[in-house]
Amino acid sequence: MGKPAKKRTLSDVQAKAIGRNIRTSPRKLNLVAQSIRGQRAETALATLTFSPKRVARMVKKVLESAIANAENNHDLDVDDLVVSEASVGKNLIMKRFHARARGRGGRIEKPFSQVTIVVEEKREPAPEKKAEAPKKKEAASSAQGATKKAPAKRKPAAGGRAAAKSKSKELA
Repeated sequence: MGKPAKKRTLSDVQAKAIGRNIRTSPRKLNLVAQSIRGQRAETALATLTFSPKRVARMVKKVLESAIANAENNHDLDVDDLVVSEASVGKNLIMKRFHARARGRGGRIEKPFSQVTIVVEEKREPAPEKKAEAPKKKEAASSAQGATKKAPAKRKPAAGGRAAAKSKSKELA
């Protein structure tokens, strides 16, 4: 008698993980999320592992969760996963105050954020061998290059007093 299952919003080759209540501002979190957008999953994990940002550890946990969801829940190949989306949003804001002069208070806001990471399975096609047509183009381009002359190289001018004396002797 439970509630009915929701329809899947993602395609069959995608998996998602959401990290909520991450204790940092969305602007700082977006810098880390921006660094992994469009990367392959294993490259993104390496980027987050060696990132100097504190919040990179939390984003790495969310990415690992998305990869695990792809493998266990959706039967996707881990080696072909790409981070197709890494979006950041606001979450709650804790409001505090700091005592100031003359009985006043200064407002302090402690923001929380959330990150959503979507990984997608993209298979890279095997590189095809091209015909011998490009070799003919190379021969044609080398024939054109033989008719053109290369500009003569100039020697760099020597600096200092010796160069100034030699120039003054040439002028005289």
